[in-house]
Amino acid sequence: MRLGVLDIGSNTVHLLAVDAEPDARPDPAADVGSTVRLMRYLDDDGAITDEGVETLGAAVRKAVKAADKFGVEEMVGIATSAIREAANGPEVLAHLSELAGVELQVLSGQQEAELTFLAARRWHGWAAGRLLVLDIGGGSLEIATGLDERPDFAVSVPLGAGRLTRQFLRSDPPTEEEVREAKDHAKKVLASVAKDLAKLPPPDHVVATSKTFRSLARLAGQQVAVVGPEERRRMRLADLADWTPRLAKIPAEQRMELPGITPERTYQIVGGAIVAQRAMKALGVEELEICPWALREGVILRRLDQLTPTT
Repeated sequence: MRLGVLDIGSNTVHLLAVDAEPDARPDPAADVGSTVRLMRYLDDDGAITDEGVETLGAAVRKAVKAADKFGVEEMVGIATSAIREAANGPEVLAHLSELAGVELQVLSGQQEAELTFLAARRWHGWAAGRLLVLDIGGGSLEIATGLDERPDFAVSVPLGAGRLTRQFLRSDPPTEEEVREAKDHAKKVLASVAKDLAKLPPPDHVVATSKTFRSLARLAGQQVAVVGPEERRRMRLADLADWTPRLAKIPAEQRMELPGITPERTYQIVGGAIVAQRAMKALGVEELEICPWALREGVILRRLDQLTPTT
């Protein structure tokens, strides 16, 4: 069966299509995304503006067209923090569901963390032991840890790369004061999470997902030798801490000349680097590995589990 996931996030609207069967690894068939950077389209009351709704609608129509082109037989639609928190979120969601031809499910922050954790667990396997999984989105940061396929602890905090950029990093490049305020804010938000995690056993393996982490790892990380064609990287806190202030001094247009910094990420990569650095420091993580699977793969895996016979 060709299964599709339509993911309406804070930064992109993304369609992932896979050939999926129970008990088999999902085989990617198509990956189509549109950059929307939804945080730009929030008014002072926290509602998505008319321009933002139009931008989202165009991206959804593009995804639906791609789903038809690639023969998607079943599509699951999800929306994350930007829609969840928008003052007019329910109205926008209804409009986008109509365009998509499928009911969009708004995931809670905990559900995002749990599904991303599932994807990481399936990718790394039981041998990885207790996992700690970090995922930076446009609007939120998800953190989860555990030994099984459902984490013992899962939380979402409002520390997305786009959110932090909109709140604090208003200049291009940001001023030293803006960067300092962003770092202090991230440290404050993460303090309670770090306290809760300190009560649990330490992880055996720390992994990070999302394009923000992948971009940062291509810039500040080291490639890992693995079996298969997929590139894998590790990133140390010391290397990220070295790159973050350097990134903050480079204008957005010039950052695209750096390895791993794509046009759709360049405007919020400093915010993403601050979140990543502060999260690693707060949680005592000196090094992490980038996991290729994330939320969309988790949604697919959970759907496949529902299709698998129990007897």
